[in-house]
Amino acid sequence: MAKIIKVGIAGFGRSGRDIHANYLKTDSRFQIVAVADALPERREDAVKEHACAVYDDYRAMLAAGGFDLFVNATPSFLHAPASIEALKNYDVVSEKPSAPTVAMFDEILAAAKANGHAFYPFQNSRFLPYYRKAREVVESGVLGKIVCVRLNWSHFGRRWDWQTRQENLAGGLYNTGPHPVDHAITWFGEGMPHVFARMAAEHEGLGGDANNFCTLTLWGEGHPVVEVQVSSFQAFPEGDTLNIQGTHGGLTGGNGFLKWKYYDPNFAPKHEFWKPWSQDRHYCSEQLEWQEGEWRKPDDQQNSFQQIVRAYYASLYDVIVNGKPREITLDQVRRQVYVLEEAHRQNPLPTTPKP
Repeated sequence: MAKIIKVGIAGFGRSGRDIHANYLKTDSRFQIVAVADALPERREDAVKEHACAVYDDYRAMLAAGGFDLFVNATPSFLHAPASIEALKNYDVVSEKPSAPTVAMFDEILAAAKANGHAFYPFQNSRFLPYYRKAREVVESGVLGKIVCVRLNWSHFGRRWDWQTRQENLAGGLYNTGPHPVDHAITWFGEGMPHVFARMAAEHEGLGGDANNFCTLTLWGEGHPVVEVQVSSFQAFPEGDTLNIQGTHGGLTGGNGFLKWKYYDPNFAPKHEFWKPWSQDRHYCSEQLEWQEGEWRKPDDQQNSFQQIVRAYYASLYDVIVNGKPREITLDQVRRQVYVLEEAHRQNPLPTTPKP
């Protein structure tokens, strides 16, 4: 019989309820036994939906115990302190961002090590089908050496909630950013990247002061350049979500579709360098024999979000119960936190009073 992991969820809002609990209630390997939320109506929902114990504060839930895994879906500014507190007695799954600084992320890891527990960042976008297919294509080597990767996670939309206030550890880069920056770290490869970032916070009287535009570039010797844009001002599409440039070809696409093309250098035309200048004033021109491929999301995978949450928890179960290696390593997430911290350091935005 499969081991059942008992779960306590801190925060029963959009993430705690609509993402974690809504999946976990469908997986018999997990059992929701406790929920903490400051709002009484949310605690009532938890009792109705899961017949579990409820608490008005995550610290009370931690003290009461009775579970194995603490799912940290508290507001963003509580992620790090709640994880550190929970790691004294429990394994922890934490929503993003895991921490605002590398120093605080290291405190989380130190707490896990000191108490013999494990910390698992909830980087579910690592399981997006198009991302995994793109990695398969790149790792096959057909695109040659990867020179540049562009990630665009943008849209047009206004917000007027807590996710627009800096004191809440909010803004586009902390909220959406951990998804594409997680991908960016994997495309960059091992090692700490250099970071260049520019942000803007334009809320037009809606009460926000956190960034709703960010463009950042990761670079380093021997690595591809990786560009990320997270914008709330993109009224028209600016290319695909993912675009990869390689020495033998490229790939482009996003959630439902990818296409790629490449040439085989073994069958490409041979050339000798023109000396001293262009030959007969001509521009270099050749006909390459392109090989092309495409991928479309299968019909049974149309709900990507539900699918990647399922895949995350399946992987987590294998790590906890079956001793499988982590797919999302702590070093990768630590480097992600570094990128987020450095981007904010380079762009100290003014704070404004709450309306």
